[in-house]
Amino acid sequence: MNDRSGEAQAATDALERLQRLFALQRAAALAEPCPKASVRRAWLLALKRQTQRYQDLLAEAMSRDFGYRPAAESKMLDLLGSVLEMNHAHDHLGRWMKPSPRATELLFLGNRIEVRYQPKGVVGVIVPWNFPIYLALGPLVTALAAGNRVMVKMSEITPATNAVFKRLLAEVFDEDLVAVVGEELADPNAFTSLPFDHIVFTGSPAVGKIVMRTAAQNLTPVTLELGGKSPALVSRHYPLSDAALRITHGKSVNCGQICIAPDYALVPRESQDAFVAAAQRSFQRLYGGQTEGNPHFTSVVSERQLQRLQAALADARAKGATVTACAPLPAVAGNRQLPLHIITGATPEMTVLQEELFGPVLPVVPYDRLEDAIAFIHARPRPLALYCFSTDAAERDELLRRTHSGGVTLNDWGWHAINHDAPFGGIGNSGIGNYHGEEGFRELSHARTVFERRRWFPTQLFHPPYGNVVQRLAMKFFLGHGDPSLGGRVDR
Repeated sequence: MNDRSGEAQAATDALERLQRLFALQRAAALAEPCPKASVRRAWLLALKRQTQRYQDLLAEAMSRDFGYRPAAESKMLDLLGSVLEMNHAHDHLGRWMKPSPRATELLFLGNRIEVRYQPKGVVGVIVPWNFPIYLALGPLVTALAAGNRVMVKMSEITPATNAVFKRLLAEVFDEDLVAVVGEELADPNAFTSLPFDHIVFTGSPAVGKIVMRTAAQNLTPVTLELGGKSPALVSRHYPLSDAALRITHGKSVNCGQICIAPDYALVPRESQDAFVAAAQRSFQRLYGGQTEGNPHFTSVVSERQLQRLQAALADARAKGATVTACAPLPAVAGNRQLPLHIITGATPEMTVLQEELFGPVLPVVPYDRLEDAIAFIHARPRPLALYCFSTDAAERDELLRRTHSGGVTLNDWGWHAINHDAPFGGIGNSGIGNYHGEEGFRELSHARTVFERRRWFPTQLFHPPYGNVVQRLAMKFFLGHGDPSLGGRVDR
């Protein structure tokens, strides 16, 4: 068998396995459609224990996939947040699962109505490469808390992480409950084409549109956590050096490869040069004089991503922007620890102001009035996150009132996303729906209304033939009188 026929056979085998797994999970969901709270809590505890046990192997695997990633960064960003989410779901699950009593209409007073939260069935989770464990475990935790079966599609860019994650899960879950596929799946559309009961996708808006279009063939509902150009607005009412430190951190941790990283900074015009200098000092404080070989600095994940970032920088230079590197570029071939680059003088036609950067590149955009900064934000698609650095409560409230974003952190960046009692999601181009917390539980549950007629309640009084006294009284009470002056014929 030659290489090409071997690859074709492997692709066929992966597709057949995918279909078998889905059929297995569908059958299991039908056999146990609504697992008890105690069962779901046991799932979450098992997942937590495994995450803790495997923390070193997971950190090592993620570093291998990235080219280099500090173990502390992997544990802090991918694993700590995941465990916090497991703890939160475990502790609040009983309350989330309780039926919600609702009030009947006055017309049906005396009867009973409630909403019960029912597992949807089989949930598909599509995971990106930038936080391969956190963005797998987050939706997985939410889906299991809601009582669902889950199939997880990992990125082809993270094969080492995928292998450890599969092993972690296989030790505690049968594949009829949780199953993982990864780089062996040649066509990602094969996953989204399955008739899931819900799909959770994290990735770019462009791919999100494809996922949504494919899911629509089965009328599968989707939660899309996308991205976009998240602004960081620095007010005249905030210490410039502190804002620069926090924005620099958000733009450098994980080498800026974060969907909620500050994409660009809006800075008062008279403070632009001082902000750039403060950001350079901040980078030195965080990472010293170089990134190459730095044990605290993550690599750009692949050569393709590095070339994309270098092309954006070259485009900015060619069109007249000033590009300032905060440390020397790596000298060793193959090292992708690209330092933070700050861009001033950017113009709207440049790539850096058009596309989500997803890397250590920070355009600094000057503004004169808050009104101008808000107009700049409005001129772009609604972002996944918005950051405002201001000590003026009225100014912050105006910005919150007049802008839209998936979430907000005031006077820092990103921390709203790992507080799991609050929902996380986008708006418009940055996403649809939420996960995390109670809202995530609701998203991956079906809110099923249950109306119970009391045996004595005479709903038959609303049956034909029409015109009895109860019907006439009800119509008069709720509808009042029509307007006889509106006579005439409605044409068809």
